[in-house]
Amino acid sequence: MISMPPSDSDLHAYVDRQLSEADQRLMDTYLAGHPEVAARVRAWQQDAQHLRTALSGALQRPANPDLDPAMIRQRLKHRSRRHLASAAVLLLAVSVGGFSGWKAREMTILSAVAPMADALQAYRLFAQQGILPADYQTGDEQSMQGWLDRYFTQANRLPDLSGAGFKPVSGRLLSTEQGAAAMVVYQDPSGQKISFYVRPPGPKNFLLPRGSRRDGELQAEYWSGPGYNYAMVIPSDTPAAQKLKQTLNF
Repeated sequence: MISMPPSDSDLHAYVDRQLSEADQRLMDTYLAGHPEVAARVRAWQQDAQHLRTALSGALQRPANPDLDPAMIRQRLKHRSRRHLASAAVLLLAVSVGGFSGWKAREMTILSAVAPMADALQAYRLFAQQGILPADYQTGDEQSMQGWLDRYFTQANRLPDLSGAGFKPVSGRLLSTEQGAAAMVVYQDPSGQKISFYVRPPGPKNFLLPRGSRRDGELQAEYWSGPGYNYAMVIPSDTPAAQKLKQTLNF
């Protein structure tokens, strides 16, 4: 699943038609609402077309990966990063002291990926905005558990949130770099939605300690079980939020 807002890698994949049909439609929707990004993408598309036209004779020969537009852009990007890295090393060499040490630490912290960011992203895209329809819909918890078990046989059972007035109503399969993920949306009689998210652990089988973090208007409660990472995404500052936290024992 592509990220939102899309990264440069996502945009390049869109230009080169390497996205899935669902991600391609998602990107079309995003670009329609962000003309400045759409203009940049159109410029890349024109560059790619110019390259193909200029190399039309060469394209009759066996494929040469070095001439692929995406590879050319990637090499330019890496070259720019090497120049920036060299400048950063020089800056750190001359900026000795507490201030430079603190800034280096801050950069390291900011470079780390926030835990379960994809769970929050999935909630915003599918539970809040409803960009794509659900893969499975039901008002029965047992049926929803059966749907989830088809794809995640060793995962934890779905949380029982009936005490807080929530029941599972829809499910959606998603993809991550580590494999398939799924989001189950719960809803209460007032229409308030929360989600249960399950995904494979990150690189090097990275499992999460039990934790919580807030991102804008959403709260993510996350943990790990055998083989999977989990998150409950809850809208913050709502009447149901505190009751849900008590139900989930967070």
